[in-house]
Amino acid sequence: MDISNFPTSYLLMTIGVMILLSAYFSGTETAMMALNRYRLRHLVKRGNRGAKKADSMLQRQDRLLGVILVGNNLVNFSAATVATVIGFQLMGDTGVLLAPWVLTLVFLIFAEVAPKTLAAERPESWALRAVFILHPLQRLLMPAVAMVNVVSNALVKPFLPRKSEDDDQLTTDELKTVVVEGATSVGERQSMLTRILDLESVTVNDIMVPKAEIAAIDIEDELSTILNVASASQHTLLPIYKDSFDNVLGILHLRRMARLIFQEDFSKADLLQLTREPYYVPEATPLHTQLFNFQREKQRFALVVDEYGDIQGIVTLEDILEEIVGEFTSDYAANMPEISPQDDGSFVIDGMAVLRDINRALRWDLPMNGPKTLSGLVLEHLETIPETNVCLRLGEYQIETLQIKDNIVKTINVRRQSPVSTPDEEPEQDEAVASTSDDAETTG
Repeated sequence: MDISNFPTSYLLMTIGVMILLSAYFSGTETAMMALNRYRLRHLVKRGNRGAKKADSMLQRQDRLLGVILVGNNLVNFSAATVATVIGFQLMGDTGVLLAPWVLTLVFLIFAEVAPKTLAAERPESWALRAVFILHPLQRLLMPAVAMVNVVSNALVKPFLPRKSEDDDQLTTDELKTVVVEGATSVGERQSMLTRILDLESVTVNDIMVPKAEIAAIDIEDELSTILNVASASQHTLLPIYKDSFDNVLGILHLRRMARLIFQEDFSKADLLQLTREPYYVPEATPLHTQLFNFQREKQRFALVVDEYGDIQGIVTLEDILEEIVGEFTSDYAANMPEISPQDDGSFVIDGMAVLRDINRALRWDLPMNGPKTLSGLVLEHLETIPETNVCLRLGEYQIETLQIKDNIVKTINVRRQSPVSTPDEEPEQDEAVASTSDDAETTG
């Protein structure tokens, strides 16, 4: 059969069909590789036929790519032959020279760029339809595909790294990316999911209530004092200690204590009988581990100790839950007595306020990789305990000490400003200047 004698119109129609076939193979390759595997598995569980076929074919990517490339190359080379004939019929030898250039431009636009762009934008829609043609075509071309795969696998196998069992598992950071980019429809639950993943990097020490701020009962106090402490407490669980908080005798649930109040012979011994053994946890315990520890030990209240066994604070189950769901109040800043907003836009903050709480309340980003309190942060940057009130700048935060007492900064004024940079000064440079105020209150 002499193809050169075929009518030009038939040959042009053949080229058109080959362009469509090449566009199908090119787009299908892009769509199958761009499929969201988690979405695909979800569709498989729902019984989607196209998803089942696509998932089955993706299990053997060498076969999938083999059938696509065999089909695409077969179509492209056939189209090149037909285009050469058309060029010879229309323009003779000149047409033979021009045909590859024209065909390349046409195929590049209509059979490569356009279908691949469309498939990349809608991979699921394209792939789940294309597999109904691709699946039987794979069986039809299996001999050619098998031969190609054997040769290609033998060539690339020496250069492939050894695959471990963990290669297909996502890291915590990768999971965060999946949640952030793929959970746009879950609204507020998206932030909850990211907080759950963050539990691994946050320790008990980061969220604990410091020892200086713990409400507790000294068993050596009078009963009236003990009752006053219990009635004023905002918590239902209170530690009971003797002489020093480092000597904790037990943990008292105020609901049990309420039963004794109406008894005439109420005594401290009766109070101690209602306590339970203290539960201690290391300060470096990650929150996700401590959450499971609370569940396993049937506890919701723990004393935090350092490497020397000294009590540093307390942590509760509610503290961890707040790290996941957020604060149980709509206006966290308004419920922090340590923070007092000023008319000029600054804030007067208690030096013992925890940096994590300040950042959460004011939506700031004070550094938390060192000291846990604002006073500790100031002293770390000053590298000394100042004898007079000072001002310093930490990044975009203008800080002024207002009261220094007992070797700590008791009260601090903080103003957030936009960072100012000059050719001679870095924007993040820390700067400390002694206060010139005559009435500055400083005590050793």
